[in-house]
Amino acid sequence: MDIAALTDSLRQDLARAAEIGGEDTKAAAERLLLALDPALRLTLMEALSQTATDISAALPGVAVSVRLQGREPVFVVEGAPAAAAPVEEPFEDDGGEATARITLRIPENLKSRAETMAARRGQSLNTWLVAAARAAASDRPQHSGESVHGFPGRRMKGWVK
Repeated sequence: MDIAALTDSLRQDLARAAEIGGEDTKAAAERLLLALDPALRLTLMEALSQTATDISAALPGVAVSVRLQGREPVFVVEGAPAAAAPVEEPFEDDGGEATARITLRIPENLKSRAETMAARRGQSLNTWLVAAARAAASDRPQHSGESVHGFPGRRMKGWVK
């Protein structure tokens, strides 16, 4: 991240504001801005570090930090590799019925396993749970095997010509 552009922009804005006071005020403002450059950089680093901390808190298993490369800050992301963004599948409406919102309380380890299975299918947890509930509530007879998608279903064996 190039913060030099940010500090230069601030320097130009303050120099334009100081022009109102005349040449002496403008010269004094330029000297002050040069002296304030390190403090401005430190303030920007603190803001970026706080942002990295907030992002880390919002993303379980991921740590985001800010490091300096030369004089420029760089975000570093450590932790679980980012999965492809889940693709939200449109709900298949069941005869034009409206959707309903529910609260579901499940054990944390079951939630983690469900999130993993949803990620494998490229779905959000909500979409995956709707598909699981739909499969469980279908009128088709349920068998003990799992389908290739991880939902209860029929398993077929044999040869195909």
